[in-house]
Amino acid sequence: MFSKTKKLWASAVLMTLSAKVFAQSGVNGLNTATSTLQTYVDPVTNITLVIGGIVGIVGAIRVYSKWNSGDQDINKELMGWGGSCVFLVVSALVIKSFFGLT
Repeated sequence: MFSKTKKLWASAVLMTLSAKVFAQSGVNGLNTATSTLQTYVDPVTNITLVIGGIVGIVGAIRVYSKWNSGDQDINKELMGWGGSCVFLVVSALVIKSFFGLT
């Protein structure tokens, strides 16, 4: 009835038509995933800022206690805790700007 080449062409045409249908559902899935992720960005950045605040308070207490005890290593401690706080705040801003929510 049908030769091999006709079957091959028919299957190629059907696969091409079905690929467009799958592409549309994939776009809808990506849009849904993007909107779902964008709902999580604000709570995650708020949690990151809260953790940064807690780390900053703990670091300030540790630096203050070292300063009062007369330890000479205050600069290293201050740079370490200050750097971690700055990193947490900057990472929260980068997360928001990555998702275009600034």
